[in-house]
Amino acid sequence: PAGCRRTFPHMLQAEATNFVKITEWFFLTYFILLNGTYLLLTLIALAVLPRFVGRQSIYKLPRPQSGFEPPVSLVVTAFNEEVVIIPTVYALLQLDYHEYEIIVVNDGSTDRTLEVLIKEFNLVEIPTAFRQRIEHKPVRGVYQSRKYPSLRIIDKENGGCKADAANAGINGARYGLFMPLDADTILNRDCLMLMVQPFLLNPDTVGVGGNVRILNGCGVLGGTLTRIGLPKNWLALFQVLEYSRAFLTSRVGWNHIDSLPLISGAFGLFNKEAVISVGGYSHTSLGEDMDLVLRMHRHFRLNHIPYRIDFVADPVCWTEVPETYGVLRKQRVRWQRGLFDCLWENRKLLFHPRSRGVGWLAFPFLLFLEGISPIIEVIGLVFFILTLAIGLSTPETVLAFTMLSFGTGFLLSIGGILIEELTFRTYPRTRDLLMLVLGAVVENFGYRQLNSIWRLEGTIKWLLRTESSWGVMTRSGGWTDPENEPTG
Repeated sequence: PAGCRRTFPHMLQAEATNFVKITEWFFLTYFILLNGTYLLLTLIALAVLPRFVGRQSIYKLPRPQSGFEPPVSLVVTAFNEEVVIIPTVYALLQLDYHEYEIIVVNDGSTDRTLEVLIKEFNLVEIPTAFRQRIEHKPVRGVYQSRKYPSLRIIDKENGGCKADAANAGINGARYGLFMPLDADTILNRDCLMLMVQPFLLNPDTVGVGGNVRILNGCGVLGGTLTRIGLPKNWLALFQVLEYSRAFLTSRVGWNHIDSLPLISGAFGLFNKEAVISVGGYSHTSLGEDMDLVLRMHRHFRLNHIPYRIDFVADPVCWTEVPETYGVLRKQRVRWQRGLFDCLWENRKLLFHPRSRGVGWLAFPFLLFLEGISPIIEVIGLVFFILTLAIGLSTPETVLAFTMLSFGTGFLLSIGGILIEELTFRTYPRTRDLLMLVLGAVVENFGYRQLNSIWRLEGTIKWLLRTESSWGVMTRSGGWTDPENEPTG
């Protein structure tokens, strides 16, 4: 008995050590699967994107439009956007495309959004009736511009979400293709011509996503992007790197294996009848853009209906991102909740015999790796701090995990920067490239950890089913200031 009492603490110590080792191997395996997938998508993008852009160069050559390109309806959803709505509309009016209309849906704004539109574009209310094929809040009036025949405003009661406003715009759209846009959006002039190419090449195409870049730090004059630059705000700079990773690596990679799970709500082109066939945008999901794409996959693929959802990297949309912790936190919490909303509502895709790459690759990755990553990352951070403090982990082990995590994060960001530089040279100044590399280093010391905490908050709120809403996205409109415009 005495000997047993003497060995019990050693047995307990051994069990604890074994538990720590097993847990460390779990975190390492998870880390390899998550970041290995990101690295694989990056390698696919590095191999595919330069060749794609080379082939697409033919569409950038000066040439008259054939007139056979399908007309497009641009649907701009606006709620309290008086600061940015005027330059956005002017930018859309200057697009290089033969036939399109602009529909601004004023979603019950409480500021002067409608008033500034009426004054600037000489709007008059007109009697209009359109069929409500998908649900949305009642329309209060429709306005037509005397100056620009292609511009209409739909004024409606607030629906409490962007989806409700987008559905009203879809019902009011005259054309078979529509593009949902945010009110702080600036498009490159050739983007519509580039976005319609997949529809011309494949008649089964139902949706096409484009590339989204950060508007903060740029200059806009008269609705035209006049200067490209990086934001001075560090939070916005980190988001430049995030968007580069998301659009030039992840989306290119998933699209190459026909498994694209998302078209950004800020920039996509859709077949109107295809969207109506799946019920339009969801009023209940905080990730209405991903939900729409997954529902289209589920509807068409599981019912043996030919279709194609595509992504093209050369058409570009510029959008404003949050520059304050409060607004950014709300956005990331909402995105995380939206992710689980979408996965839960479309769970039938998971490992369905007919779901192919979407259900067997993209969906499991989003659920089992990216979706629960904030839980694993936060628990892992606490685990290593505690085990190091009580002596169950060595400083060398913790340092090795830390360096592996930071190194992989830096490598993924550098991959996005490299792809951007090889294909588009968006930021040609050496100073901008150096700032991006510096940002790829600095984001690992606090920003990534904050993101994990915010996403964990979103996961917990989704599990608890707490009250959800879109919240308020404060626009700075700094890119419209005279000091952001070029001089000389």
